[in-house]
Amino acid sequence: MENKANSKKSLIMLISAMFIWGTIGIFRKYIPLPSSTLAFVRGFIGTIFLILLILVKREKIQWSAVKANLFMLIASGSFIGFNWILLFESYRYTSVATATLCYYMAPIIVILASPFALKEKLTVKKLICVAVALSGMVLVSGVIGVEFTGAGEFKGIFFGLGAALFYATVMLMNQKIRNIPAYDKTIMQLASAAIVVLPYTLLTEDLTGITYTPFIILMILILGIVHTGIAYALYFGSMDNLKAQTIALFSYIDPITAIILSATLLREGMGAMEAVGAVLVLGATIVSELPEKKK
Repeated sequence: MENKANSKKSLIMLISAMFIWGTIGIFRKYIPLPSSTLAFVRGFIGTIFLILLILVKREKIQWSAVKANLFMLIASGSFIGFNWILLFESYRYTSVATATLCYYMAPIIVILASPFALKEKLTVKKLICVAVALSGMVLVSGVIGVEFTGAGEFKGIFFGLGAALFYATVMLMNQKIRNIPAYDKTIMQLASAAIVVLPYTLLTEDLTGITYTPFIILMILILGIVHTGIAYALYFGSMDNLKAQTIALFSYIDPITAIILSATLLREGMGAMEAVGAVLVLGATIVSELPEKKK
C-alpha cells in the first residue's frame, strides 16, 4: 500500500516537472540571452537556490550519500550539460521542428534499452503506446512538409539525436542513483551541468550589448529557480519510485504543454494536425499507465 502511495506521489512530481518545463517557452521569449548562456545561468541559479533552500530549512547535505554516488552524479550531471550543448547545435543547423523531433527520440531509446539496462519488462502495450506517442510527436513537431536544405540539415539531425542519447542516458543513470535526497542529487547534477556548459558558452557567445532590465532579471530568476531548481528536484525526486519506461513516456507531456500554451497564450496558432498529435501523445501516456486486466 505504501509503495502504491509513493508511486502516485512520484507520478504527480514527474507530471508537475513536465508541466513546469512546458512553460519555459513563455518565459524564454522575454530573455535576450543566447541559449547556451541561459543554460549556464539556469544551472548556476538552480544550484545556488537549492543550496540556500537547504540552509533555510536547516538541513545538511548528506555527504556520505553524495560520496557513495559521486561518480554517477557527476557523470549524469555532465551528460545533462552535453545534452544542452548538442541541442543548441541542432537548433543552429536545422529547423526547430526537426531538432525537437530528434530530441524526443530519447524516451524511445529509454524504453527500448530498459529491458537490458534495468531489467524492466517491455510489454506489447508499452510498445504500442510508444509508437502512438511518436506518431503524435511527428504531427505536433510540424516536421511533415519541412524541406531539407543540404548537408547542414543532416548535421543538425546528428546533433539532435546525440542530445537525445545523452538525455536518455541521464534517465537510465538516475535509476541507478539510490538513497540520496532529491535536493542533494539535483545540486550535484545541476552544478556539473553548469561547469560543462560554461566553456562552450565562453567560446561561442558574445555577451556584450545586452541590457538587463528588472523585468529581464525577474524572468531569468524564475527560469533558474522554478524551471531549473524546483523542476529538476521534482524530476529527479520522482525517479526512485517509477519505472524508466513510465518516466520516458510521461516526458512527452513537456512538448505537448509547450505547444498548447503557445497556441493559447502566445496566439501562435495550433492546426488540426498539431491538435490530433497532442491527443495521440497524451492518450498514449495515459493508456500506458492503466492497469492491465488479470487473466
